Amino acid sequence: MVQEIEIEFKNLLTKNEFELLMKEFNVTPKDFISQENYYFDTVNFSLRDKHSALRIRKKQDKYILTLKQPHEQGLLETHQELTEAQAFSLLNSEVTKMVDGTVKEAIATLGITPDELYYLGALKTDRIEIIDNDNILVLDHSFYLEHEDYELEYEVKDPVTGKEKFLKILKQNNIPLRTTKNKIQRFFELKGKKED
Repeated sequence: MVQEIEIEFKNLLTKNEFELLMKEFNVTPKDFISQENYYFDTVNFSLRDKHSALRIRKKQDKYILTLKQPHEQGLLETHQELTEAQAFSLLNSEVTKMVDGTVKEAIATLGITPDELYYLGALKTDRIEIIDNDNILVLDHSFYLEHEDYELEYEVKDPVTGKEKFLKILKQNNIPLRTTKNKIQRFFELKGKKED
């Protein structure tokens, strides 16, 4: 079983701010790698109501199923590698038969029947990760539901020094701190608005 605690700070950016940070960190569009996230929940959004999220991430022909759950220090992520056939089965079947393994077991501990989950939609991200000592600075350009946005993420080991460095990066580049929801929350909010 692969589990990790994710501690990250994030800030939505304007297109101009995103381009400014690309120059600041000396990256070009060809440095970005594309990945796709495919999101799942129940009809009644049981995972969302428990502040949790389930996705398959496709990155360079690998498929990783990840359950994100709240944790006192950030998010607890439970990962499970899928074959292409398993991923296609979850994405293309009318009735989801959740793949056996650690993620299915973790979903069940939330009091949610794994086979009640269904595929909701996809979010594509062009991403660059920049190693900064023990931390990772991430620039994301995401596309979902006919919408696009730009984001800075800072994945850290230590929440105190990590936050200080994150705020310093924003301040040095005259970027205001914005309350930023994670991608799946933004995806669900926009999906909800489109369905109203």
